[in-house]
Amino acid sequence: MGDPPLGNTILGVETSCDETAIAVVERATVVRSSVVSSQVEQHAEFGGVVPEIAGRAHVRELVPVLAEALATAGIDDAAGPDGVDAVAATTGPGLVGSLLVGVSAAKALSLVWGVPFVSVNHLEAHLYASFLEEPDLELPLVVLLVSGGHTMLVLMEGHGRYRLLGSTLDDAAGEAFDKVARYLGLGYPGGPAIDALAADGDPTAFDYPRALVQENPDTLADDRRYSFSFSGLKTAVVNHVRNEPEAPSADVAASFQAAVVDALVTKARWAVEATGAVGACLGGGVAANSLLRDQFAGMCNEAGVRPFVPSRAMCTDNAAMVAAAGWWRLQSDGPSPMDVGADPNLALPLIN
Repeated sequence: MGDPPLGNTILGVETSCDETAIAVVERATVVRSSVVSSQVEQHAEFGGVVPEIAGRAHVRELVPVLAEALATAGIDDAAGPDGVDAVAATTGPGLVGSLLVGVSAAKALSLVWGVPFVSVNHLEAHLYASFLEEPDLELPLVVLLVSGGHTMLVLMEGHGRYRLLGSTLDDAAGEAFDKVARYLGLGYPGGPAIDALAADGDPTAFDYPRALVQENPDTLADDRRYSFSFSGLKTAVVNHVRNEPEAPSADVAASFQAAVVDALVTKARWAVEATGAVGACLGGGVAANSLLRDQFAGMCNEAGVRPFVPSRAMCTDNAAMVAAAGWWRLQSDGPSPMDVGADPNLALPLIN
């Protein structure tokens, strides 16, 4: 990616959904501060994220979060280029109203401090979360990125070089967790609630479907081999509970969770075996799931590749991963144009 820029300290801004986050990171590896203000309680009563509430919360929280992040990093907010060498912000994908708050703030800081602005793809940032805690990870890596809005397998051949192996054809895994949790009356967010309830259930109690998972991956068409589908599983669980309301909720949660994790880990194993990757990483909010973390690590050990499962704090949305991705993007592409806007549908940059 060429020689590193003169500056090493990146301030990252993340406001793609319902976390207001700012972090200060050096050379994509040393986290000097990482502050996250969550809006979970504000959205819980609605059963999901309300875009208007999220956007207003970002406006309210961004300045105090910025102040705390700078203070924790030991940087005077008037220090400008002597304390921060570039400002990186998530420009997409995400909720457009939320994105605009972070992008506008980052550009303002860039102009006031006279330092470069760097546009960061939120999905690419998740790929770099692992490097914050394990800087010497070897490439190529298979990354299983699982969140409320995305489920995909990516081959990371080098920094900034990604091949999409497969993604979800319908619901993302996190979306399925939220919908099943809502039907079971567990509230929002659904992932942690199902994870906790499943600990008391029997994962073999009910045999829920695993779509697109076969004993032999070669029996699937090339465009389906690494694809995911959770819509049918979600419907199967809802229909089962509707027809058998006496079914223990803990067993339902455990069996549903087992089906999701089985599909995710099986596809990841196929990708590791087919690509010759030397390691595999988890990323995204669903990577905080206990069963997924255990089975993913076990799969990697059986396949003879190095596993990396980030801490739960680095799985969920945070600005440290944005700063890390921004550092690498600054090296490869230089500063981003100041007319770069928020793009709610921004795609991960891929190579052919």
